[in-house]
Amino acid sequence: MDSEVDPRNPAGIRVGDIYEDCFFHPVLCTDIDDVAGLVLGGVSLIDGSSPRNCDARYCHPVRIEVGDVMTIKQDFQGYVLRRKADLGDTTGGSL
Repeated sequence: MDSEVDPRNPAGIRVGDIYEDCFFHPVLCTDIDDVAGLVLGGVSLIDGSSPRNCDARYCHPVRIEVGDVMTIKQDFQGYVLRRKADLGDTTGGSL
């Protein structure tokens, strides 16, 4: 297996992985566009919205385990608040 990390995709997210997007949605990655940087595309596992797109480098998406998705979905607003606190976001932006 290639152990070299692509600097455009530090988390190494691939099609089929689940990642947290910029709005804290767990997203099933369905597409990776590498024309202008590296953009992850997918479908929200919270509300089914799509396309959900994030820059793999600058949005800092993180992988989410399949088992964690149901826990996140049960209290999505609480999850968002915890993640914002983890990241030091004090803006209180919209959920």
